[in-house]
Amino acid sequence: MTNRAPAAERAVALHRERWGAPAAISRAPGRVNLIGEHTDYNDGFVLPMAIEFDTVVAMSPGDNDTECVVLSEAFGEATFGRRMPKIDSSHWAAYAFGVHHLLVECGIAPGLWRCAIATDIPIGASLSSSAALDVAVTKALLHLTGDDWHTEAIAQLCQRVENEVVGMPCGIMDPLISAGAVAGHASLVDCRSLDMLPRRLPDGTVIAILDTMTRRELVDSAYADRRAACERAARWLSVAALRDAELHELERMPAELAVERRRARHVITENERTLAAADAMEAGDADALGALMNASHLSLRDDYEVSGPALDAMVQIAHASPGCIGARMTGGGFAGCAVALVAADAADDFAGDVQEGYRAVTGLDASVWLSRPAAGASLIDSIERHTA
Repeated sequence: MTNRAPAAERAVALHRERWGAPAAISRAPGRVNLIGEHTDYNDGFVLPMAIEFDTVVAMSPGDNDTECVVLSEAFGEATFGRRMPKIDSSHWAAYAFGVHHLLVECGIAPGLWRCAIATDIPIGASLSSSAALDVAVTKALLHLTGDDWHTEAIAQLCQRVENEVVGMPCGIMDPLISAGAVAGHASLVDCRSLDMLPRRLPDGTVIAILDTMTRRELVDSAYADRRAACERAARWLSVAALRDAELHELERMPAELAVERRRARHVITENERTLAAADAMEAGDADALGALMNASHLSLRDDYEVSGPALDAMVQIAHASPGCIGARMTGGGFAGCAVALVAADAADDFAGDVQEGYRAVTGLDASVWLSRPAAGASLIDSIERHTA
């Protein structure tokens, strides 16, 4: 992203400056979703990959008996006491404090601790910065307590942080891919069983992340309204979740449920596209994958209505740029990032054209990053290397 030191070095330096050498260092990546949007909380299928931007937590046991301390390079310092007062869901530190709170509920005793946080993940860009923070804090606290949880349990706890502490009714995708991604692969995730099936990108392609430099708050009525509409549609169709519905069944829905029908149509067809995309990746068919990504954007724009002017402009500009095979908005929507499948030998020209074209249309300076599929969360065991 910039010429500054990696997040691991910055987090450790911040910890050392305040408290000395950390006892645990954990990293968790952001993610970009290639296809399968707003399907995770409908028990459906998603196809994300971890990206090469990390959030890093450097942590050690506390040196007093009254409070835990979180020190962020971006947001400053926050504390909470042993008696666990009510967590302010709107506070940036609610994620870290929420992990502690729910671990205690699960019978884990983290004790008092202090940590320093640094990240290379753009905040609010639909690249899952919050899930990466949840996962990194969870990994570090479990290391301090000597507990070893499997990927699914970590992801489920982190989803609870988002749902119950922060108030964001999101699905399992973000923490699951941040915790369990396989290096070099995207993953077809079944959000009901939590099975993860690694899939490589087609040969000769690369993923481009296209930041519109517009931002939105995910904890808002628009996201909750869409989830509620999906739940109403599922109830009307007498299915446990829209993952179980068939497209032809929507014809029976009455006119007064037109909005619910459109939301359900997106979810059902997006699940179909996601499964087809995984097959295209298995076959190495870049053109088929790109066409499915294009269709996904149209569905998100027209049926789910979560795109926005900047996202639509970015996708149109990407389509017109050299080497583009497919492009779509990614993440919760309304603002943030798009994602494109690009021919690797044209990637640099693609990035330049997108930035120039987007500036001409919007007056904004977009960021374009090329990323390989990264590995999921891990502990950084060479602490000496980071504390010398």
